[in-house]
Amino acid sequence: MTEPRIRLLIHGASGRMGRSLIAGLAEHSQLHLVAAVASAPRSDLGALSVLQPSQLVHAPAFDVAVDFSAPSGLRALGDVCVARGAALVSGTTGLDEAAQAALTSWSSRIPVMWAANFSLGIALLTRLVRQAAAALPDWDCEVVEVHHQRKKDAPSGTALKLGESVAAARGVDLSAVARHGREGVSAPRQFGEIGFHALRGGDVVGDHRVNFFAASEHIELAHHAASRDVFAHGALKAARWLARQRPGRYSLDDLLDL
Repeated sequence: MTEPRIRLLIHGASGRMGRSLIAGLAEHSQLHLVAAVASAPRSDLGALSVLQPSQLVHAPAFDVAVDFSAPSGLRALGDVCVARGAALVSGTTGLDEAAQAALTSWSSRIPVMWAANFSLGIALLTRLVRQAAAALPDWDCEVVEVHHQRKKDAPSGTALKLGESVAAARGVDLSAVARHGREGVSAPRQFGEIGFHALRGGDVVGDHRVNFFAASEHIELAHHAASRDVFAHGALKAARWLARQRPGRYSLDDLLDL
């Protein structure tokens, strides 16, 4: 017997990722888009229910929401998902501790997955970085990321997640060892630092490199995203998987069974 299609709501449909998600649905036949929440008009979605953020509570029934919006809009979406018993997939970055705590709170009622980057390649890179950091505890580590000129947050959420993986593998608090950029006479690195460097320019979708340095040796683990399609594909795959799970907080590691 054919399983029923999963009803999908896209939150942030007027943004670049929202457009990529809608275009990517052609490759995910199990998902049925029932509503889109957009801060700007969308005339290309036909008879589909397109809602302003303030109209979210009036959305038709849905099984899972995929969110690429702004931190300010995430709480309202989470509350609606909990009220509807719908799963929540979010790739919104720039979340503070209160927003992360809200995600954890919702996960006691519904399945929740948040990731700074929904590239499946980044998920694997994060695992490899964690292994390298554990195996090479005394090596210097520097994280370099490159994004387009319009990106608001720096370092990127993905770069911070990679840095957190290094810190966790070494049993330290990232906030205590992070070093953001270098300038002036105090530039020499201190032992144990995890350096972050953010480059902005052009239309770069996303490049991340994690470098480990020792005397006469250098290891670089890197990922290059040529299109936002990779993020849309990962988020839609996550939506299909998460809609069938029990309440809890999940990661891409769970999806990939890493």
